[in-house]
Amino acid sequence: MSVTVRFAPSPTGRLHVGNARIALLNRLFADSRGGTFVLRLDDTDSERSREEYAHAIEQDLCWLGIPWERKVRQSERLAFYDAALARLRAAGRVYPCYETTEELDLRRRLQRARGQPPLYDRAALNLSAEDRARLEAAGRRPHWRFRLDPRAVTWEDLVRGTCHYHGAHLSDPVLLRADGTFLYTLPSVVDDSTLGVTHIIRGEDHVTNTAVQIQLFEALGTTPPVFAHLPLMRDTGGEELSKRLGSLSLESLRHDGVEPMALASLLATLGTAGSIRLKASRAELAADFDLEQCSRATPRFDRAELGHMNARLLHGTPFAAVCDRLRDLGLSEVTESFWNAVRVNLDRLEDAVTWWRICTQAFMPEGPAGADAALCACAATLLPPEPWDETTWSTWSAAIKNATGRTGKALFQPLRLALTGRDHGPELKGLLPVIGRSRTLARLQGGNA
Repeated sequence: MSVTVRFAPSPTGRLHVGNARIALLNRLFADSRGGTFVLRLDDTDSERSREEYAHAIEQDLCWLGIPWERKVRQSERLAFYDAALARLRAAGRVYPCYETTEELDLRRRLQRARGQPPLYDRAALNLSAEDRARLEAAGRRPHWRFRLDPRAVTWEDLVRGTCHYHGAHLSDPVLLRADGTFLYTLPSVVDDSTLGVTHIIRGEDHVTNTAVQIQLFEALGTTPPVFAHLPLMRDTGGEELSKRLGSLSLESLRHDGVEPMALASLLATLGTAGSIRLKASRAELAADFDLEQCSRATPRFDRAELGHMNARLLHGTPFAAVCDRLRDLGLSEVTESFWNAVRVNLDRLEDAVTWWRICTQAFMPEGPAGADAALCACAATLLPPEPWDETTWSTWSAAIKNATGRTGKALFQPLRLALTGRDHGPELKGLLPVIGRSRTLARLQGGNA
């Protein structure tokens, strides 16, 4: 079976980690089945949709490594929706309604006060042609509702198992507003059908919509896709995620130096039966992906866990994979030996810039007065001649040990403080060749080097 999935964001805000997870799981499902991923921008809400958000969504998906085989915009497909609505009218499955928003709100409040579900009462079906003409003459313009069949709708959800809703327990949904614009429901069904979508993988907040949409698929003479509804991700405090939650937007994470594969690895694993697995590529994630491993438990996004994964990813990244990015950060002279020396101490790639500057740029070190004047003075006299390599540190530190009797932290800590201004960091055997003999000597003597 040829698989086609879709990710259908509304360009009304930035992507956050919650909807990015939905996009990623759709991509991995398509990859694991040799299928197609469609990016569909649900931009029929002309008041809230913005072109800058549409561009940002595409930018975020590309950064996270989620390409698409096809992209469509609902605003460019209105003719399809008009034709579908005409077919539903001809079949008697839609009907005009004239209530205002205020009138509908009042009815719902009264229903709740009586302990009744706030369902539309189908009052508009009792209007005569004369009633409708009188309302329109008074300036009312109808919105159009889809008439649900009063029957049970059942489907096998790939995550939730057997799901069923009864049509009599649902409100007839509005398909077309009074101003002539479409709501989400009809365009979504029409696009899923005409684009050949076989599997709809989305958040569980759409479960109720599914019962309505299945009836719409059937009313339009098409077979509904397979559905999978995932539990919505929350933050560690249990709060819902939002497009307005800037701290967990993909934009903010990218600016914070998060590696896309660290984030993708975390998002692909959260809410599954397996443990968190760090992968180096989307292909590796897809090879491990199994939608049936997604549980109904609420996944929690932990920013600290992402930080740990980000560091782990950098620690294992070879120089060839980052050399161009390092040059983009202004480190055109960085060598593979330097990268290998500092990578195990990085939380973000940008931290390499700090260590390069520590090694190569003039600064006022802590030694010798802030470190250990006597030790630094002795160490200066024992500096070996250049050229230096990764064996220089062991030769030099052994000579200092023999001359002073210092060992362990008492030996290494003052030298690290004098040479780097830090009491922790990468191994000095890797940093010394970058610092060089002249800077090392000056720093041991307390100079600016």
